[in-house]
Amino acid sequence: MRIWKNDFKLEQLNAMNPGTIHIALGIVFTAIGDDFLEATMPVDERTKNPPGILHGGASVVLAESLGSVASILVAGPKESIAVGIEINASHLNSIKSGNVVGRVTPIRLGKSLHVWDIQIRAETAENKPICRSRLTVMVKEGKA
Repeated sequence: MRIWKNDFKLEQLNAMNPGTIHIALGIVFTAIGDDFLEATMPVDERTKNPPGILHGGASVVLAESLGSVASILVAGPKESIAVGIEINASHLNSIKSGNVVGRVTPIRLGKSLHVWDIQIRAETAENKPICRSRLTVMVKEGKA
């Protein structure tokens, strides 16, 4: 079942990024389906911690970015704003290089609260799970 309020193209989503943390961390939206959104993020000097592995906070940024943008797409970007109000993350495996892919899918889509499941995996043939997150987003009428 399609959950998005309007048709959105990846180019439109990525065009919203200038001046945001998405640019700073190299986050790029790469796929949109009827009930999911995906984005990639590099594991490089912008996203690693001092021991040289992906920083858990960078994974959380990717997770919250996916969930917040997904909420806007569900509610309508001209009608609503979406604000993350709670997030958790279980860091399952480490990664030293390459890219990670995050995929967000809905758990619950209410009028004012959305709950999302975000799975982040290594962009490799093994698709090793890196992080699993749950995000609760408050949706409000109006613009930021």
